Amino acid sequence: MAWSRDSRFGGYSSGNYYRPSLFGGFSFFPPVIKALLIINVGVFLFFLFFGPARIGNVSLAGLFLKWFALYPLGAGFYPWQLFSYMFIQFEFFHLFFNMFALWMFGMEIENTWGSKRFLTYYLVCGVGGALANLFVQPAFGVTGPTVGASGAVYGILLAFALMFPDRYILIFPFFVPVKSKYLVAFYILLALFYGVSGTGQGVAHFAHLGGAAVGYAYLLIAWRRLPFQGVIDHTKELWKSAKYRRRAYWTEKERQVRDAKFYDIQEPREKTQAEVDQEQIDAILDKISVSGYQSLTEEEKRILFDASKKLN
Repeated sequence: MAWSRDSRFGGYSSGNYYRPSLFGGFSFFPPVIKALLIINVGVFLFFLFFGPARIGNVSLAGLFLKWFALYPLGAGFYPWQLFSYMFIQFEFFHLFFNMFALWMFGMEIENTWGSKRFLTYYLVCGVGGALANLFVQPAFGVTGPTVGASGAVYGILLAFALMFPDRYILIFPFFVPVKSKYLVAFYILLALFYGVSGTGQGVAHFAHLGGAAVGYAYLLIAWRRLPFQGVIDHTKELWKSAKYRRRAYWTEKERQVRDAKFYDIQEPREKTQAEVDQEQIDAILDKISVSGYQSLTEEEKRILFDASKKLN
């Protein structure tokens, strides 16, 4: 059990300990943490009161665990167990310490990030813990069904230590002040020792480590602190610039097509005989008006004579 104190405050009097206000912008029980507490406590009470009930030869608790605890691959695993396992806790102290740590360390994080981002981070860390338990744990020993929110909670502990590394934590029962970065590092190293050495049986140490590792990767991406971040940012800028140029090019092409003018181009056609005859008559009449009838040739006189017969 621990209390946190902001290292910016001097001394260790009771007035200097961090106590979130019940009023104003800081919520004592922000929405996601409140919902997680209710769900985990509700599932615990369900097992406590209804778990022994039997359906045929199987207890209700056994049936529930078969579907929702995290089983090893090929031994009863279902994809939804990556999420469902983190809401199941059988033992009171397991439930109490996980939920207390979630509230104490997660309260300020949710108030800082907002509920949506906090919930996403919590679930991502929980899934990371599940994946570590599925793929890493078998290399160090036999695995069985896994339950508990510890993987997600370790992710919360890591985020708190990174965000508030110099915040003091008072460790119960000695009330020795320890900076959060050292306390969380100690917990992670302890889980690593137990996981690799195979001691501490019955505890999913690699689920704890997986939750912290995935949480760390998530925060590195979110805070843009990945190795070679400059190269990554430069590549993204080049991609965005190229994408913008392509979009501008095709937008201009669409505009040109949209604004283009269309003309009806007609193919030349041959003149009819009547149009040819009329042109000849007009030319003959023009010649008469200029040079007189006596200037016509015999052929022109014949054409003019034939045309006069058609009119009559």
